[in-house]
Amino acid sequence: MTSRRHLLLATAAATLLPLAVTSAHAQAWPQKPIKIIVTFAPGGSSDIVARLLQPGLAEKLGQPVIVDNKPGAGSTIGANEVAKAPADGYTLLLSNTAPISISPFMLDKSPYDPIKSFTHIAYIGSVPNVFVVNPSVPAKTMTELVAWIKAQTKPVNYGSGGVGSIGHIVGEMFKQQYGLNMEHVPYKGSGPMHSDLLGGTLQFAVDTLTQNVPFIKDGKLVGIAVTSRQRMAMAPNVPTVIEAGFPKLVAENFLGISAPAGVPKDVVEKVHKAVNEVVVRPDISKRLDDMGIAPHKMTQAEFADFVAKQVAEWGPAVKASGAKLN
Repeated sequence: MTSRRHLLLATAAATLLPLAVTSAHAQAWPQKPIKIIVTFAPGGSSDIVARLLQPGLAEKLGQPVIVDNKPGAGSTIGANEVAKAPADGYTLLLSNTAPISISPFMLDKSPYDPIKSFTHIAYIGSVPNVFVVNPSVPAKTMTELVAWIKAQTKPVNYGSGGVGSIGHIVGEMFKQQYGLNMEHVPYKGSGPMHSDLLGGTLQFAVDTLTQNVPFIKDGKLVGIAVTSRQRMAMAPNVPTVIEAGFPKLVAENFLGISAPAGVPKDVVEKVHKAVNEVVVRPDISKRLDDMGIAPHKMTQAEFADFVAKQVAEWGPAVKASGAKLN
């Protein structure tokens, strides 16, 4: 009888042990630094937002937060690293439209699934792109830009923050919808692109609004139209593509925090809570607003649903554009 009782107790203990370990792990997380991978080079909106949130997240989570820039291959290099990382919450992705909604559809075979390979945790906000030109270009409106491009004897180069960026795809949509002779010049982020755009070796770009506002205000670049549905407070004199008569070019880049699929629920909840608490801090909220990013609170389930809808909307548009990752 005693032996049988010992056997039952031992079996029960063995059954409960994994649950206890899992629970203890979730409660103890994090025990080491957390890495946020940014899929663009330093200087772009994703990088700026990641570094803006970095101190607050470190404070909330009780561990250092490291921002690691992994640009390249249409943002798929960094995203794939997160997708393949251990599902322990120590490797996060500053998710955005490029690696989630665009680049997977520019490949014959994506190394990850934008939905199944990730746990999409927290929404931060969205930011539009802007059609912007060097002042040497004789165009102040979208109609004038189309006329100028059509008048050129050679293809007009347009720059973007990288292959697979929203700027790239919107540029291809612009090219196809209006029969324009244009060639894409991809850069590894907005920062490197501006050297050429300001210098005049690149005359035209479709890029995140945030990085271009200072140059537009100083008259160093000309903002032709923003890809949002409404004018942006940070650039009130730049009309929308809808106002300009180009409604099919509406496009915004979302920013959020994602992790590998299978991250423990308690870890997801901690990260979601931390992100939502940090973005509403007055100083952080103001900085985001100044960047044209209006923080909007979503539950984790709402964000996951939002991403799924983004993927469903952008996938066909990307395929129709004919854009490919070489």
